[in-house]
Amino acid sequence: MHSSPVPIKGTMRYGVIVALVALVISTGCGSSNSIGGPPNQPSGQPVSGSAPIVGSSTPSVLLYNGTGTSSTDVAAVEAVLASLKLNYRTVDTSHIEGMSESNLAAYRLLIVPGGNSITIGNNLSRSATTNIHNAVVNDGLHYLGICAGAFFGGYSIYNGLDLTDGVWFNFYADYNKGINKEAVELSFPRSSSMDMYWQDGPELDGWGEVVSKYPDGTSSMVEGASGRGWVILSGVHAEAPASWRLGMHFTTPLNADLAYAGTLITAALNGTSLPHY
Repeated sequence: MHSSPVPIKGTMRYGVIVALVALVISTGCGSSNSIGGPPNQPSGQPVSGSAPIVGSSTPSVLLYNGTGTSSTDVAAVEAVLASLKLNYRTVDTSHIEGMSESNLAAYRLLIVPGGNSITIGNNLSRSATTNIHNAVVNDGLHYLGICAGAFFGGYSIYNGLDLTDGVWFNFYADYNKGINKEAVELSFPRSSSMDMYWQDGPELDGWGEVVSKYPDGTSSMVEGASGRGWVILSGVHAEAPASWRLGMHFTTPLNADLAYAGTLITAALNGTSLPHY
């Protein structure tokens, strides 16, 4: 989650339900350009079984599970993809390094989940991130970045994708209050507020249309075109399973948050705009 000094699922500039609290802690995000530094929690290891070779049966969704991503968040995203009955393929670091721009463009959507955005970027070559950037901007590959994936999708000195025309993101303000994870109440323009899981995720002011806001009015989800591609960035984890909620008070039911996670994925896949401010 975030993109500054302390990454968890979406570290900066960043079905399967795990019952152990220790695994929940392993989801951080990223680090920001302004602070930069090591993550406060180790990120998950890549999920095995990646098969990124493009062929005649190329699925619509490519889910990144390489070095720096949280394995528990990868599993959470997979659970939502399964509920949507979407055909997807996971791809790890070594495989995505071998994919050309045209290979990547054979997919409709790339999802980068939470973890440690610094580790994600630093473990990919400039050639790989350039291919991803170009597949979005030139070829219309869509992109969904969650927490660390949101940090990584923006501009970052840690080899980010810069799908935001040079805009970089810092942590949501509660990070500077010593809070690393919590239930945050998000506001939406045409619907009631929702509590969602936040862990060291970014605030996303300065780019795109604002889909939702944190309690302090800064952007928690944004969307917009990046060249020919459609990009959605989320500083929170709508896909968070029940085990991540332990010890926190949520007024929004789990199934409502998971349903919204499906809405995010569907909008990103189809390149459609969500209600925004």
